[in-house]
Amino acid sequence: MPIKLRKDAERYLLGSIKRFMAENIDEEIGDLKASLLLEFCLREIGPSIYNQAMADAQQYIQDKAADLKYASLFYYFAPGTVIDGGHLDPKALLVYAGMTPAGLRT
Repeated sequence: MPIKLRKDAERYLLGSIKRFMAENIDEEIGDLKASLLLEFCLREIGPSIYNQAMADAQQYIQDKAADLKYASLFYYFAPGTVIDGGHLDPKALLVYAGMTPAGLRT
């Protein structure tokens, strides 16, 4: 699926390409050449950048979700609720979840 840009973004990028070519390649190019280069970049380079951005965003969300999953447990339990080996007391976990040790809601 080709990447479509908003018109204002496309105009900005065309100007940027033309400026780059003039400053770094010492060649003035027109709108047609700049447009062809932009189209090539979007078609050939764009998908790789998009895929990497999506992978980075997915990893970021997964990391944040993992942090949130147990965050309330760490804030809730005081240091006295641990048993040998530093594990949380299962009864304390049940109370936190609103259950009795028999598994019934309190």
